[in-house]
Amino acid sequence: MSGCELVDARRSVVVVVDLQGKLMEMIHRPALVIAATERLMKLADIHGVPVVLTEQYPQGLGPTYPEVLAVFDSLAVEKRRVIKTSFGCWGDEGFRRALAEVRPGIPLAERQVIVAGIESHVCVMQTVIELLRSGQQVHVCWECVSSRGEEYRRHALERMAQAGACITNHESVAFEWERDKNHAGFRKLNQILRAGQLS
Repeated sequence: MSGCELVDARRSVVVVVDLQGKLMEMIHRPALVIAATERLMKLADIHGVPVVLTEQYPQGLGPTYPEVLAVFDSLAVEKRRVIKTSFGCWGDEGFRRALAEVRPGIPLAERQVIVAGIESHVCVMQTVIELLRSGQQVHVCWECVSSRGEEYRRHALERMAQAGACITNHESVAFEWERDKNHAGFRKLNQILRAGQLS
């Protein structure tokens, strides 16, 4: 299967990588990343897509950004919060276990991982490449990832695409989860997307 096939809510899981205090203060366009990631999680919630949130060494970098954590805590879907020290999430046993728990019975080759987080050129990129090497499909939402500088972000997105990731956005993901305007979640999707323009 192509790494850029349409995403399916029944096989998807959203992974939010290290949106933490000290780092959030330094990245390119933090407001966009926060708003888009919050929307992505809310959209996952109405489509029954589980969410795994990670924190890289929170003792040093601080906890997840409060607004992001508040949305995560409010989710009704299956969710896991993983504290790690490995830069690439797939290198952490707790992360691998969390993915298996929230999507039991889905073969790796059929699992679709939707990625948000920071930093694009470090933890996000290592996570994406490791997920791809394990045989999973990876979709990176470009507006939900960033780094300390646009060049780091841009070149990381290019490298992830070269490795086989699909570069997408949270709106495309949500409409692919729905497929049809008669989907039961369409009204809520519209409400989320109309709640304010991203910039």
